[in-house]
Amino acid sequence: MMNRITHLSQFYLLNSLSEESLRLIDQLTSLTPFPKNTCIQTPETFSEGFYFIKQGKVRLYKVNRDGRQFTFDILGEGNVFGEVDLLSLGTREMYIEAIEDCLICKMSKAKFESYLIEHPQLMMKIMKIISDRMVSISQAAENLALLPLQDRIISTLVKLADQFGNPNSSAFQQIDLPLSHQELANFVGASREAVTVALRALAREELIQTGFKSISIQRDKILKKM
Repeated sequence: MMNRITHLSQFYLLNSLSEESLRLIDQLTSLTPFPKNTCIQTPETFSEGFYFIKQGKVRLYKVNRDGRQFTFDILGEGNVFGEVDLLSLGTREMYIEAIEDCLICKMSKAKFESYLIEHPQLMMKIMKIISDRMVSISQAAENLALLPLQDRIISTLVKLADQFGNPNSSAFQQIDLPLSHQELANFVGASREAVTVALRALAREELIQTGFKSISIQRDKILKKM
């Protein structure tokens, strides 16, 4: 029990709450494991509630009429998704897939709304998360519409490095996320072949280094280029 309370306290959404409040949240949530590559939600199976990612990473994406996927975001441990009535984190119409083995805590709509009435300070943090998520989605749509492919790739890699980059003393920062050329193509709205060509060009400029499903960025050089 204590380990679960300690873990809940590490969520940005919950880190200002007392131990007593965290114990109550622990009692109100159900914990479900999702193996890697499991589809957690589709637009058709959406269920109201709030979901806390206790372990692992999930991918948020949409699918167009041609079956092409577009990835909006990757959420890691400590992040949240879901929707209750007018309070939405923008994931109702999305597919959500576990890209690692995950543990997800769910709080039902009724329990979440009841808890929110008793702990109104939580609302301000939720509004901040909603604002950040909407800005991120808007920026992704703007990049897709206005930027050339190479710049879209650079923008995506910098964002992923901010989220999942490994700090080190070398010039290159590795993104701690297995990333194939196809998966990157899903972020930038391009074909795998076009992304492969663009990555080779970026590598020749020594802006990135690539390995098997791994990418590292040269942040200082990238920022100068941008």
